Amino acid sequence: MTIQKATTIADIQTIEKLAHKIWNAHYVPIIGQNQVDFMLEKFQSFDAITSQIKNGYDYFLISDAKNAVGYLCLVYDDSKKKLMISKIYIDAQKRGAGFGQQLIDFTIHLAQEKKMKIIWLTVNKNNSNSIKWYQKLNFKITNEVVMDIGNNFVMDDYIMELQLN
Repeated sequence: MTIQKATTIADIQTIEKLAHKIWNAHYVPIIGQNQVDFMLEKFQSFDAITSQIKNGYDYFLISDAKNAVGYLCLVYDDSKKKLMISKIYIDAQKRGAGFGQQLIDFTIHLAQEKKMKIIWLTVNKNNSNSIKWYQKLNFKITNEVVMDIGNNFVMDDYIMELQLN
């Protein structure tokens, strides 16, 4: 397994393709095709990812011996000593093989290097498998948030946090 920072046009194109595949497989039963299509365009398209990178988001690809199988996006808040996992996704065919754990370990290492105190993320309230996985990794539900993302769609999420020493 290798983790590399996404820096090239090809990297961004790979992330966009992975997002399309992963989101259509995982999120349609949870939020429906219309919202998946809207969110992919708004948050996971080539232009959206490029803009996020320009605004300080760090994207990483994780690969097996042959291909990229997932990606991670991190946002740092130095003033609050918090690191947000904005996106962490693994191709369904590769789940359970340790890629997600590798990305979490990588994130914890980066957070410790940057002297962050908390790693946090949002997860859809109906995404029960992901919630259980985060809880197994010692993330705790600390709040709930409903965010209007436009086009009559909302993100109805839990905020989960991992406290670091």
